[in-house]
Amino acid sequence: MRSSVILMLFFLSALVVSCDANGVFDEYQSVSNPWNKEDIAQFKVQAPDTISAYNLFVNLRNNQEYKYNNLFLIVEMNFPHGKTVKDTLEYKMAKPNGEFLGTGFSSIKENKLWYKEGFVFSETGEYQVNIQHAMRENGKVKGIVNLEGVTDVGFRVEKTSKN
Repeated sequence: MRSSVILMLFFLSALVVSCDANGVFDEYQSVSNPWNKEDIAQFKVQAPDTISAYNLFVNLRNNQEYKYNNLFLIVEMNFPHGKTVKDTLEYKMAKPNGEFLGTGFSSIKENKLWYKEGFVFSETGEYQVNIQHAMRENGKVKGIVNLEGVTDVGFRVEKTSKN
């Protein structure tokens, strides 16, 4: 009986994964608890092609320990031939009443945050994406070293609807 339940769960999870036809790359990494600003999540992505446009996302899971309504991230993309693009991004994480945005039925919320729309991997080879937090409290110059409430950081590449 137990083996049939495990087998059923395996086929169900395979079905869910295979239904994601737009996903080209989707990976998560757990971050330290609390997430230290020096703890950089690194993702290595092979360029799918050099012609088509893709949408890029930062995925993030947070729990009830996250006490801010926004999130600042530094996302750095290193191209295969040495070019580097570094962005400081701000994302809204909660409604004005404090309710977290994102999806999920438990205390963990999953957020799919836009990074780049219509991005073309112009160089063949491996791209490296580095993600770290850059949080500060209002009125303070020095940043937050340890950010509580973030459990996992991910990176996702999707085909655009035009592909």
